[in-house]
Amino acid sequence: MKFPRIHTLKEIAQIIGCQYVGADDFAVHGMNEIHVVEPGDIVFVDHPKYYEKALQSAATIVLINKEVDCPDGKALLVSDDPFRDFNVLTKHFRPFVAANASIADSATIGAGTIIQPNCFIGHNVTIGKNCLLHANVIVYDNTVIGDNVIIHSGTVLGADAFYYKKRPEGFDQLLSGGRVVIEDHVGIGALCTIDKGVTGDTTIGAGTKIDNQVHVGHDTVVGKKCLIASQTGIAGCVVIEDEVTLWGQVGTTSGITIGAKAVVLGQTGVTKSIEGGKSYFGTPVEESREKLKQLANVKRIPDILNKLK
Repeated sequence: MKFPRIHTLKEIAQIIGCQYVGADDFAVHGMNEIHVVEPGDIVFVDHPKYYEKALQSAATIVLINKEVDCPDGKALLVSDDPFRDFNVLTKHFRPFVAANASIADSATIGAGTIIQPNCFIGHNVTIGKNCLLHANVIVYDNTVIGDNVIIHSGTVLGADAFYYKKRPEGFDQLLSGGRVVIEDHVGIGALCTIDKGVTGDTTIGAGTKIDNQVHVGHDTVVGKKCLIASQTGIAGCVVIEDEVTLWGQVGTTSGITIGAKAVVLGQTGVTKSIEGGKSYFGTPVEESREKLKQLANVKRIPDILNKLK
């Protein structure tokens, strides 16, 4: 998430009320999670296990819970609770604004687009030309939808990321200030849920078709011309490259990559990154030909045991 203007390190420290290491006028352009940070971004870290990863990331401002040696060309924001203060910044730069209409005045809707009754279109939403949103589609603030997109009833674009920190009193949610971006010629079935990024974008690439009752987690990037069948669940921060096919009830873990033109058969659990151009099946996931051989061999075990007797 980029800020509306460049801020100074001192200004950001004043917003969250913390000490800092670096020049007062050190430039701060935005804030992001570690897998998408760029120079000028703030990244937060609150566990020594991940200090080095954060300090050596592309981010040039590290929101951290201990004063450590600061790498050259970077700055520190030293907080007793970086998770909390990352939320403070999200609230400051991307505050929740209550709706006062079913279609916000700030929404931009292209020529030829049809919005069926009982849809909700939030603040600063952009919808392209010749789209069709069927009844009861919900589009949260800041979502971007391209041209020639069809979205069926009951689908929700832009709900919060499922991202929590466990505390003694319960779970503390990491607030979501990102967006959902739907590119041109995408089709989305009924009752799908596509969560917005924590600070970046959850993206569905051009030409991709999604069946009914599919969930796409925060900050996931789905490539172009993919096919995703019903009841698939895609976790957060997944990269699905172009022309991937996911059949029904596929589930994934977070932070993995599915290579281009991979085919994942139904009810597979994708527990690790997989190469493109191959077919996969099973949990844990394996190439389908190998997995099916293993299942055939399992069926032979009773006969083998009888022969051994």
